[in-house]
Amino acid sequence: MESNKYFPLLGRVLIGVPFLMSGLGKLAAYAGTVGYISAVGLPAAPLAYVLAVLAEVGGGLLLVSGYRVRLVAVVLAVFSIATAVFFHRNFGDQNQMIHFLKNVMIAGGLLQIGYFGAGAWSLDARFERPAISH
Repeated sequence: MESNKYFPLLGRVLIGVPFLMSGLGKLAAYAGTVGYISAVGLPAAPLAYVLAVLAEVGGGLLLVSGYRVRLVAVVLAVFSIATAVFFHRNFGDQNQMIHFLKNVMIAGGLLQIGYFGAGAWSLDARFERPAISH
């Protein structure tokens, strides 16, 4: 299965880059993003904006690089579920249902990364401490 050693890297890139792009998009649209957060009734919209940008940009970069992936993946999974619940809960709108399910699927993939780790092509693997044998 040596040919499969790149799959974890590919999976991290395919999930991490959209988070990064979304976070960078939020940086370019402060007023619109804060307005959208306020419109769904969440308190402290400017703080939620900062947390979302940090989660998406920081989490996306960490996921792609493969650093502290288990923790980052779980945090992004919780973020994805929270986003689904607060922003995509109008199930009468087919588009919102699709976005809700997309976020749930992303969370599922992130939980897999959280359990199995970053894989061989990652900073986690590079900095892993060798096991001490007795």
